[in-house]
Amino acid sequence: MTLPDERYRAVRSTAEFLQRLAGGGYPRVPKAVRAEAYALLRHYPTGWDLNRAAQAAPEVFQERMEDLHRFVVRGQQRDAAWDPEVSQPQPRED
Repeated sequence: MTLPDERYRAVRSTAEFLQRLAGGGYPRVPKAVRAEAYALLRHYPTGWDLNRAAQAAPEVFQERMEDLHRFVVRGQQRDAAWDPEVSQPQPRED
């Protein structure tokens, strides 16, 4: 299961990857791929958008989580994943 800070970093890292891809950071990438990366970035969430999302929905996006909070949330997710009344058992993603 993905924690809010992991999701935040994944979205930010994807934006950085698309920027490098569109801007020529990788050699031998076809023009069509660069153009597609550039087109995707036009509507991709910016840092400002991510911060607003984190403020509005901290259970979905968070820039950082304290270690204790992360530990508690991870434990709750594992408990819920294996509780037959809450959900069906799912394999761990460790």
